[in-house]
Amino acid sequence: MFNKDLLEKCSNAVGVSGFEDEIRSLIAEELSDCGTITQTPSGNLICEKKGPEGAPVVALVAHMDEIGFMVQGVTADGYLLLVPLGGWWNHTLPSQRVQVITRDGRRIPGQIGTKPPHLLPEAQRKQVMPDDALFVDVGASSAAEVEALGIRLGCCIVPDVQLQPLAVEKRWMGKAFDNRAGVYCMIQVMKALRDAEQPCTVRAIATVQEEVGTRGARALSDAFVPDYAVILEAPPADDTYGQSGVCRQGVLGKGVQVRLFDPTNITPPALADFVLETAQRRNIPCQPTVRRTGGTDAAASYPQWHGAPSIVLGVPTRYIHSHNGILDERDLQATIDLSVQILREINRFTK
Repeated sequence: MFNKDLLEKCSNAVGVSGFEDEIRSLIAEELSDCGTITQTPSGNLICEKKGPEGAPVVALVAHMDEIGFMVQGVTADGYLLLVPLGGWWNHTLPSQRVQVITRDGRRIPGQIGTKPPHLLPEAQRKQVMPDDALFVDVGASSAAEVEALGIRLGCCIVPDVQLQPLAVEKRWMGKAFDNRAGVYCMIQVMKALRDAEQPCTVRAIATVQEEVGTRGARALSDAFVPDYAVILEAPPADDTYGQSGVCRQGVLGKGVQVRLFDPTNITPPALADFVLETAQRRNIPCQPTVRRTGGTDAAASYPQWHGAPSIVLGVPTRYIHSHNGILDERDLQATIDLSVQILREINRFTK
């Protein structure tokens, strides 16, 4: 069943790459009665629910970080220079609201600025503004005023966005769906398994710093190598205006996206067949997908997870890597349902 409050908490929480404390605390609280919780030196959070002795280990992975920025410098007249944490498309950035998070946790509102188009040469108005032409305006008039606000080099900057429902039923708009949609699904899967036995040991792993190079997943030690891995993600939807209908494999409301290939992971055909057959038999809507671009924590399968068979299940999301995304709650539920069934029926899978 859809849990609006949980999605709201997951989406609204701060958790830029390298600054995951707030979202990690939320996940730990939500999973506190679902298994044994540990934290790795890199900041990954692991909730383990044991299965029978000798049972296979399945990692249920969702990265908890979101893209954002870091304060690189402060100008004499009080503007914040920034560097991106993760992959932004700079077309989307000028005039967007942000919050600067101070080291003591205060949230300072601001806006991403750039030189106004009226003062730019005609040719430059049509160009994408590079990172070094962007800044954050918090209303200050001097570096001293910025310092008085508690802002210093290294503070993180996050979109100032709150989850909200759209007028169309079951559609939601908010920030950080990549990958708070995956985090939401991971939490809901573990809650679904909480009071019943399953034929495997499940390790729900909320990873850090995926957006800057799958660093958290790559930092997992040999002690956490699974037999199989299911990665929960929020991949880009391809159903918006101007995209070809021939290869539409991520349509809102059409179910969980089952990724068979991207440049960082090839799903073993036997695992793909098992997952797709399970979805069909359980009447769970799904969208098989082959992608030319992109990547996920499944990249850690080689070599960190010793080649453990891995598959990515995704909630198609419009406008990821921007301030606002749009998703469909039915796709969240399909992702949860398929994940639960995979874990309950993993003994049916043979390599």
